[in-house]
Amino acid sequence: MALLIKGGRVIDPGRYEGEGDVLIEGSKIVSVGRTLPMPAGCELIDAHGLLVLPGFVDLHVHFREPGFEYKETIESGSAAAVAGGFTTVCCMPNTNPVNDNQAVTEFILERGRAAGLANVLPIGAITKRSEGKELAEIGDLKRSGCVAISDDGKPVMNSLVMRRAMEYALAFDLTVVDHCEDLNLAEGGCMNEGLVSTELGLPGIPAAAEDVMVARNLLLAELTGARIHLAHISTVGSVRMVREAKARGIRVTAEACPHHFTLTEETVRGYNTHAKMNPPLRTSEDVRAIKEGLRDGTIDAIATDHAPHATQEKQQDFTEAPFGIVGLETALPLTLSLVEEGVLSLEQAVIKLTAAPAAVFGLPKGTLAVGADADVTLVDPSAQWEVDPSLFRSKSRNTPFAGWKVKGRVQMTIVGGRVVYRLDQ
Repeated sequence: MALLIKGGRVIDPGRYEGEGDVLIEGSKIVSVGRTLPMPAGCELIDAHGLLVLPGFVDLHVHFREPGFEYKETIESGSAAAVAGGFTTVCCMPNTNPVNDNQAVTEFILERGRAAGLANVLPIGAITKRSEGKELAEIGDLKRSGCVAISDDGKPVMNSLVMRRAMEYALAFDLTVVDHCEDLNLAEGGCMNEGLVSTELGLPGIPAAAEDVMVARNLLLAELTGARIHLAHISTVGSVRMVREAKARGIRVTAEACPHHFTLTEETVRGYNTHAKMNPPLRTSEDVRAIKEGLRDGTIDAIATDHAPHATQEKQQDFTEAPFGIVGLETALPLTLSLVEEGVLSLEQAVIKLTAAPAAVFGLPKGTLAVGADADVTLVDPSAQWEVDPSLFRSKSRNTPFAGWKVKGRVQMTIVGGRVVYRLDQ
């Protein structure tokens, strides 16, 4: 099957930017340019008024399967992904059982293929059962199809174990991803430590809990030469240390989440459990630092940390409710708000969602280059809409953005040359 995407504004950073057409044959992109001829039997997609972009890549999602299918399944998570324009998603290993072995990795890959929507790529655990004690079989995880290793949600507290993990990851050409949190400093906390937590009477998580582990990880990356990727950084200190580490040549990349550059700890007022995530929402100063880090390239990628929970779980008292929000279906307009604000150019915003995250894990994605996989996202940048969680493709509704009026919407998502999502269907 051939597709000709015609008349849109094509943005493939570093390759093509301007009005043009994209021709797809089978599962590959075969041509990009102005006024391409339409082959016989080709399906025409009119993209006038739309952005034609590489499919988005998310380095950080939780699809909950196996073990927590009542929150999300690989199928429902994939449906949420393509509705948000994400054609490739990387699944964290905190499932039940934990993805620390070949069998679980192959199960996730198979379920992703069966869903037939986004490309679902597993991230394997650093340690067995993510207990932080004994390394998982990292070589087996790589051979089975894992694209990185992480104990996300359970930071590797033992620095010697983390050093060995980096050494093994270097040998197998894998990136180590860490959730930077000193569990001793953060123990019992449920929101950012500061004035708001004091006024609300809630135990806080200090920024230092993140900063201490960022510093530790950067030092170990410098020692071992390994690639370290810092998940969902949220503090002034983290941004500063990553910036300095990059200047020294340490092989570090970092991601930020839309909620951390959009919301502050003030959102927690009213004990809104949809504003409870880890790392927590921080101060306006931290938000400014995250934006500056995105602007100057200190922060490489935008990731969602899509973390679905059942409604009843988020209806508990704030201290008891689980951390996390869903993010795949709201990431695009929140990212485009940075363009409206002048923090990023449109091209920079596209890079943060496509080529840059693909490069972090060395994935052959995030591009419209001839010969690349035909993963394409069509966006109406002027579409205004209201976030209605009841319409989410995800099984879960835990978002702090319900009722927000936002701008920019995915109209169509193509994965491997197949149209897998249309807004009007």
